[in-house]
Amino acid sequence: MDKINDNHMYIINSVLLLLLIAGDIAYIITELLVLKAVTSVIFVLIGVLNLLYVLLVKKDKSHMIFGILICIGLFFAMLGDIILEIHFITGAVLFAVAHIFYFISYIKLSKLCLRDAICFACICIPSILVVVFFPNLDYGSVLMEVVACLYAVVISLMVGKALSNLIGKRTMTNIYVFLGSTLFFLSDLMLLFNVFGGGIMLAQVLCLSLYYPAEFALAYSIYIAYEDNKVKESIEAQEMESEQEENREDK
Repeated sequence: MDKINDNHMYIINSVLLLLLIAGDIAYIITELLVLKAVTSVIFVLIGVLNLLYVLLVKKDKSHMIFGILICIGLFFAMLGDIILEIHFITGAVLFAVAHIFYFISYIKLSKLCLRDAICFACICIPSILVVVFFPNLDYGSVLMEVVACLYAVVISLMVGKALSNLIGKRTMTNIYVFLGSTLFFLSDLMLLFNVFGGGIMLAQVLCLSLYYPAEFALAYSIYIAYEDNKVKESIEAQEMESEQEENREDK
């Protein structure tokens, strides 16, 4: 693995992304659970490979906890993917756990602040209103509606923190994290319409079309965090060199 460089990682991630898209399309067409499971394993693999590369090859531990938490989130999302087809509520709980790990990982990028609460409220309140009042949504029971509301709160936490981080600092890591979180949110919105809105085919296709790119963006953000740190260190080195040059001129 020591012989792998940044160009190799770009190629590896590109190939795995293509496999992810191919698996996504194949599952949309066939609806075979085994294809969904294999495709989900791919995005976990993407996250793990990027984490191993950053830690073992580049020896960069600046965002180690962030990367580990993202990988745990990817793992629970994979489980949710599979279990959702067998038992919906259990699958939803596993996805909620994934969102919680993602949310905690975002805190590792930027500490909690008042802006987080504002962004959360701006996303959560409309989400709850859609779950409760959107016409033609039939949950079948009060329990299922409560589950949908609780899930909306959890995913809003994740997306709200991602948005807040991006507003606070526009790094490539925050851009990828926000992109992945937003696509995940929209995918789940389509899932809501598909499952409780009468099985709309378009909603099902959009749900899956948005979901796997979302997971890729989050998995790839582990590598992007390393790239951001490399740029940061380069800028700091240049600033230090300029400062030393100015000191020599003063003398």
